[in-house]
Amino acid sequence: MKHIDLNCDMGESFGAYTIGMDGDVIRHITSANIACGFHAGDPVVMARTVALAAEHGVAPGAHPGFPDLMGFGRRNMQCSLDEVRDYIIYQVGAINAFCTSAGVPLQHVKPHGNLYNMAVGNEPMARAIAEAVASVDASLILLSLAGKHAPLMRKIADDVGITVAFEAFPDRAYSPDGVLAPRSQPGAVITDGHQAAERALRMASEGTVVAVDGSVIEMDVSTLCVHGDNPEAVSLVRDIRKTLESEGVSVVSMGTFVGK
Repeated sequence: MKHIDLNCDMGESFGAYTIGMDGDVIRHITSANIACGFHAGDPVVMARTVALAAEHGVAPGAHPGFPDLMGFGRRNMQCSLDEVRDYIIYQVGAINAFCTSAGVPLQHVKPHGNLYNMAVGNEPMARAIAEAVASVDASLILLSLAGKHAPLMRKIADDVGITVAFEAFPDRAYSPDGVLAPRSQPGAVITDGHQAAERALRMASEGTVVAVDGSVIEMDVSTLCVHGDNPEAVSLVRDIRKTLESEGVSVVSMGTFVGK
């Protein structure tokens, strides 16, 4: 049976501001990427989100981003490689402390927003992120974009001694070069549940996605992401999981099969 993990970005509220529908989405996913305070989240939100994941049997992961609260981590920042390493170590350490306090293991690390996007195909930056994860805990799984840049990331992960899981986005459009279409582009964010579910099934069962120009991109996928701040997040993730399971795809946390 084909296995797939279903993850979602969570814990992105901040202070009095609520972002996402974590309490509803958590019922349909298997892994949670929890904001660590740089692009979103705060200590109270982090603790609450780890507890929510533990309550629902969802594996928690770190979701570190650029120090960019105002831009939600979606702006490019010109940071040195040492800064990138330290940002990752700091944020993973913070969420890991909340996991330890809650008695649940941290499963993975998924960089957020433009920290994630800028590392795709960028060997020095991708290596800095991988080295940071390895320095904290080499048993953590690092998430990276599936597609043509995956071989580079796999080599880097092997070099530093960590496991990498490749990720696809059924609720995002893809450019022909295999990266996510810019959010400023019309149609970049998919809100139709039926369309997202069909894309998710194709990604999981065939390892392909159709780009905006109609070309087919091949990818080896272990986990699918639905963005928690998508206004249709709950219906999207519900439709995606229902479709996957109805077609014989087992939806389980990545830690149960990645690297095994």
